Amino acid sequence: MSIKSASITIVTQNLPDTRKFYESHFNARPIFDCGWYVVLKLTTSYQAPEICLMSPQEGMQSFTGGAYLNLRVEDADTLHSQLTRAGLTPAVPLEDHPWGDRGFGVLDPSGVMVYCYHPIAPSAEFEQYFVKED
Repeated sequence: MSIKSASITIVTQNLPDTRKFYESHFNARPIFDCGWYVVLKLTTSYQAPEICLMSPQEGMQSFTGGAYLNLRVEDADTLHSQLTRAGLTPAVPLEDHPWGDRGFGVLDPSGVMVYCYHPIAPSAEFEQYFVKED
């Protein structure tokens, strides 16, 4: 089996605001939109990550929290500056983490934590947990 892509679908009562959040702050662009289900591509690349947003359909429960969407970015500091200038307040502060990333988190309107990070060298304590690729 070879997985070609993966995406998350967020079932939200607040689809318009959640969509606007990703379009405004993460340059997401719709590639499918039937009103109650929207697929947003995060970059213009063919194999870019996607986020799917869905209004609850009959018998469905809306998202109630507990998920992180992790976005590896070129420079977390630059993105942090851009998002805070745009009026977002980070829920997770920008900081270095001993497991090997520098990052921060913001909540989207549906309650998903969007964790934005770039890799840094891990501390000696966490170095041992990395699985070496062949």
